[in-house]
Amino acid sequence: MAQDEPGQRAWNNKSSALVRRLLASGDVHLGRLAAYGLEPQQCQQFTQVDPRYIDSTLGWLTNPAHHFLAYGEPGYPPRLTHISSPPLIIFAAGELDVLYRPQVAMVGSRHFSHYGEHWGRHFASELALTGLVITSGLAMGIDGICHKAALNTRGKTIAVLGSGLENIYPRRHSQLAREIEHHGGVLVSEFLTTALPVATHFPRRNRIISGLSSAVLVVEATLKSGSLITARYAMEQGRDVFALPGPLGSATSEGVHWLIQQGAYLARSAREVAEQVGGSLQWISLPEKVIISSSEEQVELPFADVLANVGDEVTPVDVVAERAGQPVPDIVSKLLELELAGWIAAVPGGYVRLRRAGHVRRSNLLI
Repeated sequence: MAQDEPGQRAWNNKSSALVRRLLASGDVHLGRLAAYGLEPQQCQQFTQVDPRYIDSTLGWLTNPAHHFLAYGEPGYPPRLTHISSPPLIIFAAGELDVLYRPQVAMVGSRHFSHYGEHWGRHFASELALTGLVITSGLAMGIDGICHKAALNTRGKTIAVLGSGLENIYPRRHSQLAREIEHHGGVLVSEFLTTALPVATHFPRRNRIISGLSSAVLVVEATLKSGSLITARYAMEQGRDVFALPGPLGSATSEGVHWLIQQGAYLARSAREVAEQVGGSLQWISLPEKVIISSSEEQVELPFADVLANVGDEVTPVDVVAERAGQPVPDIVSKLLELELAGWIAAVPGGYVRLRRAGHVRRSNLLI
């Protein structure tokens, strides 16, 4: 989202002020942070911080390609606002617009097989060619394979880190991280820029990977793989979960086969995955500015025939399709555009209406 120079300076000033307010231990109380829905561990992140780290983070933000996104502020990824325990702040390096495009998360084992490498690369390449953004965790193995495959097809990819953006982990992927940032992708972390990769960070990172995405595709996973954590988060967040079946007798097939037993979609082709999440639309652009009016002036409704069939209560996708008399793949595509425009929100089980002409439904907004 490009801004003019004065607007960018104003945004940076606002961000810096908010960083200081959130991270200065004397200004933020645990009770206040808990009211935002933060878990105790998250609260400690903001109340037990060395001031030197704050200064380092503020210095990092002086780079115009570096961004600070706060919950409830313009630019915060709308899909994350509807997950359980959304990150209060996000640091991002790269092209912000990518965060608002339709995404498929691709995750899998660090210890991959030739089979997993081949099909991971195939699915990531094909999905990227449809215009879907490939989101993953920059880990060794399947994550890295999928990031690289997206880049090789000139697609876009997002890497969500379990460390600060000045401490790329794993270090062997430092060059890959630079390529993602410099080729239209974006690096994302909820941790201070100097934060080290701590084991407890990675499960928390996984909820952001699934939260940003419309669906999660698990390529290979053992029964103890962290990829299953991402899949669990996806199910809790109402995201579709796909699993790539693997060879019988392979340990890295056990996790994906278990997911299929639990109801995950069988990933038979990239085209099927893309159609399920609306990827056949090619690039879906984010409106430059969404104006929410409190007046009675008329607001142009995108896909009014679809929007009319999404209620104030959770409405499943198949119900919307039946009411509108349209195929489910077409409905999914239109729902994604309506969500990006701020008219509806994805919730577990379907969608809910957020806006009507002239007002905003505020019952789910954080004040």
